[in-house]
Amino acid sequence: MAYKDEYEVARLYTDGEFMENLQRQFAGDYKLKLHLAPPILAKRDPETGHLQKQEFGAWILPVFKVLAKLKGLRGTKWDIFGYTKERKHERQLIEDYVATVEEIAGKLDAERHAVAVELASLPDDIRGYGHIKEANIARAKGREKELIQAFRDPQAAPARTAAE
Repeated sequence: MAYKDEYEVARLYTDGEFMENLQRQFAGDYKLKLHLAPPILAKRDPETGHLQKQEFGAWILPVFKVLAKLKGLRGTKWDIFGYTKERKHERQLIEDYVATVEEIAGKLDAERHAVAVELASLPDDIRGYGHIKEANIARAKGREKELIQAFRDPQAAPARTAAE
């Protein structure tokens, strides 16, 4: 039930594997450029409202090293990223998921099994960042409504499951 936040992105860029992969793929003198849309720095596109990516050079990697070490701030009042709309939404998604799983567990039977499995698997469809993630959340939430209805009333029109 984790999400990839700024601390995790920083860790992934600085744990050594990223640079090892670059060095295996590229030889010679190359310039590192990362395109990121940090929620507390990025501007929004006036037409779409989406965060716009900015180019960052290799100078950002030492900043990432510090940020990765600050992961202990995650979820505390000192977590500046935790106040963003996206992080608040992600925490709410976790709470909603826990409530759904508790409901499933309390009513699970053979008739509801396939729907329960698909319901429990919905978070796998929520990927990406920013507007891409928002669109995936909207699709998953739409499907969740159908599946919850089918789970609560298996005798009603059954929901199509992924297995079908």
